[in-house]
Amino acid sequence: MRIVVKLGGATLEDATLLNRAALAVKQLASEHQVAVVHGGGAALTRMLNQVGKTSEFVDGLRVTDAETRDFAVMVLAGHMNKKLVAALSAVNQPAMGLCGGDGMAFRARKKKQNGHDLGFVGEITAVDPRWIHAIWQQGSVPVISSVALGCDGQYYNVNADQMASACAVACQANALIFLTDVAGVKDGDGLVIRWLELGRAAELTQQAVISGGMLPKLEACRNALMHGVNRVRILPAVEVEMLPEFYFSKIESGTEVLVA
Repeated sequence: MRIVVKLGGATLEDATLLNRAALAVKQLASEHQVAVVHGGGAALTRMLNQVGKTSEFVDGLRVTDAETRDFAVMVLAGHMNKKLVAALSAVNQPAMGLCGGDGMAFRARKKKQNGHDLGFVGEITAVDPRWIHAIWQQGSVPVISSVALGCDGQYYNVNADQMASACAVACQANALIFLTDVAGVKDGDGLVIRWLELGRAAELTQQAVISGGMLPKLEACRNALMHGVNRVRILPAVEVEMLPEFYFSKIESGTEVLVA
């Protein structure tokens, strides 16, 4: 079975939680082919703050000028990627880090969001999964950072949720799991929705119940489900030990996103 896991938020910031996530990925990878896609937005924001740059977001996507893009490559493809590889190695799980530009594995084009020019923000246009398959064949876990190359030779900052979705589709994954800082998708009363159909997700978005960073996440969920990924779940990172049981056991935490 092929499973794509997206890591971000507190999972990458908290050493204890990162170790727990690494152990869960190792257990999952002992029986399945697992790819990990990661973000690192908090670390990037810290770096930008240190150099006096203010972060601006549109519908959960970071506006990225050329300088911010360069910092994104440094932080995401550099520090955060190698930090995650090190965490997996520390639990004796071989891992190979790469970004979307390596081997031209992920190609991107400039993304516009509701008429806004986001700068060097990209959306994935093509994926060559042979590098991921090659890493799997060697018994390792590919760890993929969310930057990709455009046909113009420029690197683009790609939303990590949408990178994970594109990865899952290209690899024909059976499941896509998002480990998040929140309990799941919440309704207007603040209650976690255990099973969320795409149609209801669209309604909640129109009502502004769903907003911010959850918007690109649910867009990523929709893309995966509409292109052959069987199961998609948003799982709170604090319950990362449930990760190896995701596909085979009924679990109550998080939100399962459904086509209908």
